[in-house]
Amino acid sequence: MLESILTYIIGLIGGIGVGIQTPLGGVMSGRVGPAASSLIVHLSGAVLSLALLVARRGENIGDWRALPPYMFLLGLFGVLIMVTVSHTLPRVGAGVAVTLIILGQLIAGMIIDHFGFFSAARPIDLTRVIAAVLLVIGGYLMVK
Repeated sequence: MLESILTYIIGLIGGIGVGIQTPLGGVMSGRVGPAASSLIVHLSGAVLSLALLVARRGENIGDWRALPPYMFLLGLFGVLIMVTVSHTLPRVGAGVAVTLIILGQLIAGMIIDHFGFFSAARPIDLTRVIAAVLLVIGGYLMVK
């Protein structure tokens, strides 16, 4: 029970991080441009990741060669987020931009779970559809 609560709290903290990163990234993109802000975010993230990796005694970094080639495209998604936020945020505001990102994450997550791409499959059922529709309605109300 405690482990489940901790897992949900950690997930919520990640969501708060995305909620803070999105408007800050949009503001930075407005000042220096989308590509420049993406570079700044990724360089600072690399430095912080390196410090964390050193603090954690390297984890399993030596196994990087065994990763499938498509995993090296993950940086593309970071750039995609920075470019889309730099376009969306000044036009619709931070609340709507974050809402759209969350809705996109929901759609992607449901599809990934349905087909079991990275873990056991969790098919889309009526309950999940209702939950998604309620979130979409909430998103619409945020955009309206």
